[in-house]
Amino acid sequence: MEIKAIKKLKLYGFNNLTKTLSFNMYDICYAKTPQHRHSYIEYIDEEYSAERLTNILTEVANIIGANILNIAKQDYDPQGASVTMLISEEPVNQPGEPVTSEECGECELNSEQLKSEAVVCHLDKSHITVHTYPESHPDEGISTFRADIDVSTCGHISPLKALNFLINTFQPDITAIDYRVRGFTRDVNGKKYFIDHKINSIQNYISSENRDIYQMIDVNVYQENIFHTKMLLKEFDLDNYLFGTAKKELMAGEKKKIKQRLKKEMAEIFYGKNIPKVNLKL
Repeated sequence: MEIKAIKKLKLYGFNNLTKTLSFNMYDICYAKTPQHRHSYIEYIDEEYSAERLTNILTEVANIIGANILNIAKQDYDPQGASVTMLISEEPVNQPGEPVTSEECGECELNSEQLKSEAVVCHLDKSHITVHTYPESHPDEGISTFRADIDVSTCGHISPLKALNFLINTFQPDITAIDYRVRGFTRDVNGKKYFIDHKINSIQNYISSENRDIYQMIDVNVYQENIFHTKMLLKEFDLDNYLFGTAKKELMAGEKKKIKQRLKKEMAEIFYGKNIPKVNLKL
């Protein structure tokens, strides 16, 4: 989706606006036995290893037009993974090449201090991170996989450009998306701008194909440049939620109970509260 600028701004120095997209997604499944639940965790650990997550975040950086400066990644024991990338809007100067004050947001440092690694002075809020959280219910057979992705940028590049890629890559059952703009930038006359593009909903940047398959709720605070959208997959096919068990192997009554458990889990995550009985049609 195109990011529509308010107008062409002639800025004084560097664009100091910080734009942050937080993408919180859930995958839900039913794993009948302890062995199935263990296998599900192993599957998630392999499917979303630190290496694969690094590849996903690298593509996010490419989509938003950011340059990767550094990558830190870690697989955890017994499960889970994390990846952090430091990114910049502009290509990084090679060692020995001076960085000008204009490139560093009018930093009060001399050219010797601004060689190579010293460019961090204007990159400390430009990063992409992901953390994963696989877990399972001890009694009910419900297992969930959660991934939290944060894309934070300074300057003109926008994390919203990567939104549909993230949805299509993870194909989540439930998603909570936050987008916020912080700080301000000045034009050449000294006027402050607290946002430099038009937005009234995160949904504006979600493709029509993805909007069609999700139920969505917005909670926005426009005057504070805070936008929040929750998404829940509309279609429910039990086959898509069974791990290690086929639907044909289950009795009718068991299918009904499993479906109720899954829908209860999804409703509680979507609405952010415990629900004693599910009377909701998801």
